[in-house]
Amino acid sequence: MANDELILTPEGYRQLEEELRELKGPKRKALAERLKVAISYGDLRENSEYHSAKEEQAFMETRIKQLERMLRTAKVVNPEENRDGTIQIGSTVLVHDLEFDEKIEYRIVSPAEANVNENKISYESPLGKELLGKKAGDTVNVSAPMGVIQYKVLEVKG
Repeated sequence: MANDELILTPEGYRQLEEELRELKGPKRKALAERLKVAISYGDLRENSEYHSAKEEQAFMETRIKQLERMLRTAKVVNPEENRDGTIQIGSTVLVHDLEFDEKIEYRIVSPAEANVNENKISYESPLGKELLGKKAGDTVNVSAPMGVIQYKVLEVKG
């Protein structure tokens, strides 16, 4: 995998496309209007509305460029094509945390899609790295600040 290649699930790719559309369309128009109003207040040197809008514009344009680069270099993987039962990017995995005796379901995604609140973990995370290529029944050991955590793979979907 090339350094600039980003592996995404189809869902992740669509989310980035939607964010880009939103930024380039409605958000850009709203910000342009905000700038126009701020400019109408006069003296730009001490116009906090103007400076705030310009700063927001810089952040937005940077994010647009970042999204365009990500989408241009993205490789979309389809977890439905996983026929051998191994954990891949896009797989949903049910694991058993052996230390705390609890079952947790994770979805392995790209760093751009990762969201701990939704149990979406990056394939670059310590657990994500260990899970890739494993199958149901396998056990993985993950180094964490509190020590080594052991997980047993119970089920692999996609």
